[in-house]
Amino acid sequence: MAKKAVKPAAGQQGGLEEAVNRWEQFFENNKKTIWGAMIAIVVIVAGAMIYNAKVAVPRQTRASEALFPGETYFIQGDYETALNGDAFGYEGFESVAKQYSSTKAGKLANLYAGLCCAQLDSMEAAAKFISKFKGSDQMVSPAAMGALANCYANMGDNAKAATTFESAAKKADNGLLSPYYYMQAAIIYEALEKPEQALKLYKEIKLKYPESAEGQEIDKYIARLTSK
Repeated sequence: MAKKAVKPAAGQQGGLEEAVNRWEQFFENNKKTIWGAMIAIVVIVAGAMIYNAKVAVPRQTRASEALFPGETYFIQGDYETALNGDAFGYEGFESVAKQYSSTKAGKLANLYAGLCCAQLDSMEAAAKFISKFKGSDQMVSPAAMGALANCYANMGDNAKAATTFESAAKKADNGLLSPYYYMQAAIIYEALEKPEQALKLYKEIKLKYPESAEGQEIDKYIARLTSK
């Protein structure tokens, strides 16, 4: 990702510099993994959503049928065609989102469109599309918020990225996504010179998700902040 994180001030303690560097390096090293995980979640859960839409009402069925070719392009990694359509009648996620905005498939098309834009390094467009996706489940919806937070981070809006990651963690309320998003929010809060907010989230991970990958290493993050 583009390195637009907040720069530490002169004379700032080494712990904060370490947090900034760790945050930047994390996103640089794991960019493909972050988006890949988001894509995997969407593809798995979207299948069930689209099936349910197909058996509901005619408009839902038409929307699902319009969306289906784009999913194939999306899974194949042809994000440009998935977003904008092909020469064989498929109009693209953006068009499906506009035409069927009131349907589940149309709302899902916004998320797909946003992920395509992110893969094409168009973060402002990605954020616009992803922010239109609304849901109440504990996987796709918070994962969409996590993707939105990544867009904000790539755009250099670190404060918004941190609060969005935190909201995604709360919305997920599960041991898979929540500790991961709390960790990202906390690291950014450290980079923004807000150690109190960071420490609060580290303690939340320790309290609620001690068995997670993040929870098993959280003591060193807490110790570093409480020893200052």
